[in-house]
Amino acid sequence: MPDYDRYGSDVLADYKRRAKPVVLPKVPAEFDLVVEEVATDFCGSVTRVEGRTVELEDRHGKRRVFPLGAGFLLEGRAIELVHPVVASRASAPKRTASGSIAAPEERARVARPSRIYVEGRHDAELVEKVWGDDLRGEGVVVEYLEGVDDLDAIVREFAPSRERRIGVLVDHLVEGSKESRIAQAVQRGPFGKHVLVVGHPFVDIWQSVTPKAMGIRAWPTVPRSIEWKHGICEAFGWPHDSQADIARAWKRILSRVSTYTDLEPVLLGRVEQLIDFVTEPQ
Repeated sequence: MPDYDRYGSDVLADYKRRAKPVVLPKVPAEFDLVVEEVATDFCGSVTRVEGRTVELEDRHGKRRVFPLGAGFLLEGRAIELVHPVVASRASAPKRTASGSIAAPEERARVARPSRIYVEGRHDAELVEKVWGDDLRGEGVVVEYLEGVDDLDAIVREFAPSRERRIGVLVDHLVEGSKESRIAQAVQRGPFGKHVLVVGHPFVDIWQSVTPKAMGIRAWPTVPRSIEWKHGICEAFGWPHDSQADIARAWKRILSRVSTYTDLEPVLLGRVEQLIDFVTEPQ
C-alpha cells in the first residue's frame, strides 16, 4: 500500500496561481470617436454623451443609445467607454455649434462671390446660430429671399457661374408643392448648372427644431384653414395677434437651439450640402 492517501488531501491547497482580472483600457467617449458595440455589432461615431449613456451614429445616419462601460471595441480592441474626463476637455479641439472642429482664431475670411439664400429672416437666424462660425471661416454670405416666388428672377439677375454659385434652402419642398415647381423651373433654367436648390419637408423652419429640444412630444398639427405660425402659437398658449408676437415666439423657439443636435437631421444634411456646393474648389 502506498503511504499516502490519494483521496484525503486537498489537491488545490497549494494552488496559488489565479487568473488575473482583465483590466480594460478606459477611453473617454469623445465626440466623433468611432467604436463598435459588441452585443449588437453596431458601429458608429460618438455624437452625444448624457449621464451614463452614449449615442452612436453609423455611416447611414442611424443613431442608437448604449450604456457607458465595457462592451465596446476600438479598432478591434476591447475597451471600457467612459464619460469624457473634464480635464481633457480643455485640450480637446473646440467645436462649433454645427459639430465642426473650430478653426484657430483669426481674421474673418474675405467673402466669396458665391451665396446661400434662405427663405426668410427666421431661416437666416437659425443658420447663423448653428453654422455661423463655419460660414465665416469659409467666407460664405447668407441672404434671405422673403419667400421663393421671385427666385427665378433673383437667379437671373445674379447670373451665377462656376466661380460664383448659388445655393438655396427652401421650406416645404415636397412633391407637387408650389415650392417644388419653382425649384424645378430654376434648375431647368439657363443657370441651373450653377444653382443648387434643396429643401426640407417642414411647413416652416420652426418645425426643424426637434420636439425634444422644445420639451414637447411632437409639434402640434395646425388645420390648413389657420395660418401655421398663428396656429402653433395658439396651441402653445402664446400671444399671436401681431407680427411682434410672432417674432417673440420665434425668439423663444430659437433659444432652445444650442447645437446641431437640437435640429432635425433632414435639415442638417441639406445645409451641409449647400455649404459644400458653394465652397467646392474651382
